[in-house]
Amino acid sequence: MTHDARAVAQRMYEAFNTRDLAAAETIFSADFVSHPLGTVGVDSVVKAWSGLHATFPDIQVIVEDMVVDADKVAVRTSLHGVLGGAGVDDQPLPSMMEIFRVLDGRIAELWGISTLNRPAGSSVTPG
Repeated sequence: MTHDARAVAQRMYEAFNTRDLAAAETIFSADFVSHPLGTVGVDSVVKAWSGLHATFPDIQVIVEDMVVDADKVAVRTSLHGVLGGAGVDDQPLPSMMEIFRVLDGRIAELWGISTLNRPAGSSVTPG
């Protein structure tokens, strides 16, 4: 299970970074729950990803650390290509901490927090 959980998390970040919205159908379960967004379903992921890509056209989520324990994956990432990131007043890159629960080879649940300052109404969590 550990290998499957790691692989699906890696696929999620790859799909986000390459703007492969169609991949969400194979990465997230039909009843996927995003606790940070308070949403359910794959369509909510596509909407969130599309919004982030529109707000930050150059955004890339870079995995810094990934820890897998059975069906849970904890990931620390840095966010590149966002306004207010590194290089602006020597601020550190914005970052995220996410935890996924994987069920039957798909991400079923996500919890996460971010340090990204963003416009009201937008989300940063890829999932």
